[in-house]
Amino acid sequence: QVQLVESGGDSVQAGGSLRLSCAASGRFSSIYGMGWYRQAPGKQRELVATITSGGITNYADNVKGRFTISRDNAKNTTYLQMSNLKPEDTALYYCNAEITVRRYRADYWGQGTQVTVSS
Repeated sequence: QVQLVESGGDSVQAGGSLRLSCAASGRFSSIYGMGWYRQAPGKQRELVATITSGGITNYADNVKGRFTISRDNAKNTTYLQMSNLKPEDTALYYCNAEITVRRYRADYWGQGTQVTVSS
């Protein structure tokens, strides 16, 4: 069974920084794209950042220049370094990964880690 486990969420003041981690575990063949999404109360889940297996990154406009996504393929882990946090960054942050188990590729999601930014 494949699992994605996030960590690193916390409560910080505006202008602060956090680093989220997401590790994939279980029996699988390959991990392709990985990414971070977030969902604030009363809002739809939105893309934050993605990274391909080759390291190509993509960011939502509202986090460009403040967030950095990276991955360690040897550890099956992706990271989200968040700086200059704003109250509007408050949300439940989810990790996502495209993972192949045997011959089947599917999207997997973590359980979420809470980020709260106070002004």
